Amino acid sequence: MSLNDVRRSISSTIYRQVGRANSRVQEHRSLPVDILEADDSYLVVFDTPGVETDDVQVRYLDGNVRIQVDRFREFHEGYEMRFPGRGLALGGEAELPDDAVVDPDAATARLTEIGTLNIEIPKEEPLEDTADDSGSESRLESRSETETETEQIAIDD
Repeated sequence: MSLNDVRRSISSTIYRQVGRANSRVQEHRSLPVDILEADDSYLVVFDTPGVETDDVQVRYLDGNVRIQVDRFREFHEGYEMRFPGRGLALGGEAELPDDAVVDPDAATARLTEIGTLNIEIPKEEPLEDTADDSGSESRLESRSETETETEQIAIDD
C-alpha cells in the first residue's frame, strides 16, 4: 500500500464520518417552518426536500402541528456513497398562536413538486362565553382533553 493509498483511505474515512455527522445533525434539528395567518385559516409551511407523500406524516395536537418525514435514498448503480450527508428521519413542529381556534378535521396538506409541505388549517368561530362557566369550551379544547391520540392529517397528492 503506497502513501497515496493511505492518504486516500484516511481522507475517504474522514469524509464519510463528516457526512454521517451532518446527517445526524439534520435528524435532530427541526425542519424550517413558516406560519401564516389569513382571516379564515392558518397556513403552516415546512421545507421538506426530497420526500414523497408516502414519506410524510402530519399530526395536530393541542395547538401544535407536527410532521415526521422518513425519506429514503435512491441507490445509483455504479456509484459508491461517499458523503451520506442527508438526514433520513426528519421532523418539525409549529405552534399556532395561543388564541387560535381551529378545525383540524378540515385541515389539508399538500406537498409541492419542489418539496414544500403546505398545511392549511381552517379557523373556527370561538364559542361565546356564557354567564354559566360550567362547561363552556371550544370544540378544540374539549377534544384535546378527551383524546390522547394525535389527529393525522392526510396529504393530498
